Amino acid sequence: MILDDFRLEGRVAVVTGAGQGIGRGIALGLAEAGATVVVGARTKADLDEVVARIEQAGGSALAVVTDVLVEDQRRRLIASAVEQFGRLDVLVNNAGGSGPRPAMATSERFFDMALKFNVTAPFLMCQLAAQAMVDTAGSGSIVNISSRSSDMVLSSFVAYGAGKAALNQMTRNLAGEFAPLVRVNGIVVGGVATQGLEVVLTNDELRAQFEANTPMGRPGTPRDIACAALYLASPASSWVTGKLLHVDGGCEQPAMDVPVPRLRARTADA
Repeated sequence: MILDDFRLEGRVAVVTGAGQGIGRGIALGLAEAGATVVVGARTKADLDEVVARIEQAGGSALAVVTDVLVEDQRRRLIASAVEQFGRLDVLVNNAGGSGPRPAMATSERFFDMALKFNVTAPFLMCQLAAQAMVDTAGSGSIVNISSRSSDMVLSSFVAYGAGKAALNQMTRNLAGEFAPLVRVNGIVVGGVATQGLEVVLTNDELRAQFEANTPMGRPGTPRDIACAALYLASPASSWVTGKLLHVDGGCEQPAMDVPVPRLRARTADA
């Protein structure tokens, strides 16, 4: 049966940023497909809730409090999966993000942190996970969660967009080096109904604008992204690597725009 290729029984997956939103949706989806899931995030209460939901549905999960910006915690997350379950098959690099900020108000520190969180930390997680996969399972799959900010011009997202664009290229490069044992792919995500989009979705005028500018007429859901992650994590995509799957409701231009001040010459009083 072709659906068997989407099953993950006997496989162990690590999902970062799994406490809420897209990461939580992916963790629940992989568990539903049969994977044992190790969930990492900074807030223990969020992780405990995810583990409880997986176990209530008959699955198996482990919570490991993790800040992916801290080396020891990255290593502990991967080591915990291997020590507890004996193998690693899947890594979903979901942790990331950066708030909107006009370019001229973006400091060096803010820009550096956006790059560190959105591309450097995922890169280091890929290194750790790929070696663990080959050592314990012989092969594996890495799924990097990117954003349409990486390939569309969005005002106030220069730092975040640069980080996610770098993540896209990193995904392609690693796929070439890690093949054929470890596949590396990415999901380029559009506007999803999570806490980050709440300011839009709770405002009738902004929501109407967002939906009108989205060909599919609605925001995405964490389950939409989880379905794509399951495909890329599972044997169903066994001949796919180095690819970026756009899951964005069909958008080819921003559904929303953040107003920014126009660049002007300084006055004598400035």
